[in-house]
Amino acid sequence: MSTRTFVVTRAESGRPLAEALRARLSLSWSAARGLVRDRCVHVAGHPCLDPARRLTSGERVEVRDAAPVPHPAPGIVIRFQDAAVVVADKPPGLTTMRHPGEAAEFGKRAQRFLPPTLADLLPPLLARGQSGKAPALRAVHRIDKETSGLVVFALTPQAETSLGRQFREHTIERRYLALVRGQAVSRRIESWLVRDRGDGRRGSGPSGEGQRAVTQVKVVEELGVCTLVECRLETGRTHQVRIHLGEAGTPLCGERVYDRPINGRPLPDGSGAKRVMLHAARLGFDHPATGKRMTWDSEMPADMAALLKRLRGQARAKES
Repeated sequence: MSTRTFVVTRAESGRPLAEALRARLSLSWSAARGLVRDRCVHVAGHPCLDPARRLTSGERVEVRDAAPVPHPAPGIVIRFQDAAVVVADKPPGLTTMRHPGEAAEFGKRAQRFLPPTLADLLPPLLARGQSGKAPALRAVHRIDKETSGLVVFALTPQAETSLGRQFREHTIERRYLALVRGQAVSRRIESWLVRDRGDGRRGSGPSGEGQRAVTQVKVVEELGVCTLVECRLETGRTHQVRIHLGEAGTPLCGERVYDRPINGRPLPDGSGAKRVMLHAARLGFDHPATGKRMTWDSEMPADMAALLKRLRGQARAKES
């Protein structure tokens, strides 16, 4: 594992981490944020997951090669496969697919420097049922690295076109389960998401600017200091659920980026969650070839289920 190190200068003090990485390492914005997202960056000896973190003069920044993901990645479950599509259950900690330009950004070092993605690891698993020939995957959407749950890939140009149209027309059903801090309320959240809301983070901007985003939030279970909610996406924007829940004052358990008001301090998180507690629990769409409506449900991963059980126990103990 190689490491690149630099010390924050007085001129760099106050700048966001991603901006400093971009300038120091001659990276694109997506590549700089990707290094932070993939836990490759340590500041002052500690992992940093916030690309908008403001640096301080004299701090030591280390950029480390990402640790490889075992092949095949444990926890990948193929829920459905035919000639047109494949639906997989993604474990937390695995990136869905490489962002456009990332491989080119790192050149020949990409496969060593960047960890394998779900899109990299699925073809060998699919080949077992295809006489040893690995099909080409066509990505039509993604979920965050730390988010678990259902993802669909197209296997033909026709399927890619059909699924792409369904995503654009918002006819694909996507429901997430989330454990959040505080007492959430059932509500419809609509805002316009911009790349920088004013503090280096994605978030809601003035009406009509950026991308329109709509999330339907439904309370499933009150858990004392936390809440289990279901989120139904009417649109599918980057980090949409995380942003909407965070800006509503109920950030995800384990959230480290969208867990504070603009230019404010992070909200307390006593859950002990090691990652964002978000799970893509339902996926439904019209099959590109047959037109038949198909729906899959996915159970919570073990770490999220364990946290839910613990929160239930704590809530019952306070009531008694």
